[in-house]
Amino acid sequence: MIKVILKKKISNRVVNGHPWIFNNEINIVEGEPEGGEIVEVQTHDKKFLGKGYINPKSQIVVRLLTRDRNEAIDDSFFYNRLLAAWNYRKQIGYSDNCRLIFGEADNMPQLVIDKFNDYFVIQTLALGMDKWKPAIVGAIEKIFQPKGIYERNDVPVRELEGMQQQKGFLSAGFDTKIRITENGLKFNVDIENGQKTGYFLDQQDNRRAIQHIVKGADVLGAFTYTGTFEIHAAHYGAKSVLGLDISENAVKQANENSALNGYSDICRFEAVNAFDVLKQWGKDGRKYDVVMLDPPSFTKTRENIQKAIAGYKEINLRGMKLIRPGGFLVTSSCTNLIEPSLFLDIIQDAARDARRKLRQVCFQAQSADHPIIREWENTQYLKFLITQVQ
Repeated sequence: MIKVILKKKISNRVVNGHPWIFNNEINIVEGEPEGGEIVEVQTHDKKFLGKGYINPKSQIVVRLLTRDRNEAIDDSFFYNRLLAAWNYRKQIGYSDNCRLIFGEADNMPQLVIDKFNDYFVIQTLALGMDKWKPAIVGAIEKIFQPKGIYERNDVPVRELEGMQQQKGFLSAGFDTKIRITENGLKFNVDIENGQKTGYFLDQQDNRRAIQHIVKGADVLGAFTYTGTFEIHAAHYGAKSVLGLDISENAVKQANENSALNGYSDICRFEAVNAFDVLKQWGKDGRKYDVVMLDPPSFTKTRENIQKAIAGYKEINLRGMKLIRPGGFLVTSSCTNLIEPSLFLDIIQDAARDARRKLRQVCFQAQSADHPIIREWENTQYLKFLITQVQ
C-alpha cells in the first residue's frame, strides 16, 4: 500500500480525528498513486495514522476512512458502515425518510445517501468515494431491498475532483416522482430534477417547531421551494398562508402539495422575487403574525462572506418590518461558513436597525439524522431560529 507521510506540524484538526488532509500537510508520498486509490497515512515519525483514499488533483489530497490499522477497505467495509448508520438512525427515531449517510459525520467522507421510503438517492462527491459506488449500491440492495436507487451527481464540486457531473439510475428504472409522508403530511418529491437530492430532509424536525406559533396566524413564507414549511403552518392551524419563491416550477409543486393535503383554500404560493417583494410590502405597510425565511446558501467561499452577511441581514430586516408586534420570525441559514454565533449576531443587528426587540423561542441545528461532530464545522451548517418580534 502506498504511504503518505505527513509533516511534523499538522493541523490539530487531523490529530483530533477530522478525516481531511490537505496538500500542505504532506511531506512525501512514497509511490505514484492513482486517483481514488487507498493509501496508508503516517505521521512524520512513521506512526500509523489511518487509511483513506487519495486524489493528487484535489486540494484535500487524502480523506481518511479508518484509523484502525486492521480494518480492510473492501465491499464489507461499506456494508458495515451503511448498516451501522441505519441502525443509528432507527435508534434515534428515523425510519421512512432520513439522511442515511451524512459524509464525514458517518465516517464516509463525501458520501451522501438520502432515504425516501424505499427509494435512495446517492451523491459521491469525491473520486475515492465514487470508485466504491458499486460496493455502496450493493450494500443498499443487501440491507434494504430498495425499489430504486438514483444518483444526483450533477454538482459542480465533482469537477474539482476531476470528475464529470452526472445523474441517472443505479438500479432498474423507476418513476422518479415519488411521494413521502412527513409529520402526517404528504409531499411529492422529484428526485431527478428537484434541488439537491429532491427534498430538504434537514429541516424535517424544525418544521414541527412552528406548530404552536402559527395557530390562528396570518403567515408569510419566503424562499419556500416546494412549500413544506408553509403547508405545515396550514396543518398546524394558521388562518392564512402565502408562500413566495422565484422558481415557477417550485411554486407549481408547492401548490400541488398544498392541494394534496387539502389546504388550497388557506395556503397558496406565488412566483416572485422575495427580496424585491419583502422590501416593497414593508413600504406598503403589510403585516403578518408570522414571517418564515428559508433562503438558499448565500456563499460557498470565504471570499464572499461579507456579501452573505449583508444578504442575511437584509432579508431578516425586511421580514421583521412585516411582523405585527408580538408576532414571530422563523429564519434559517444553511451557509456553513456562517457560524451559529455569527448568525445570531446578524439577526440582532437586523432587529436593531428595524428598531424591534427580539425574544428567542428556540435555536436549533439540522435534524438529528444529519449528525454534528463538534469542531468539524462542515457537519454543523444549518441554523434555525424562532424569535418573537416585539
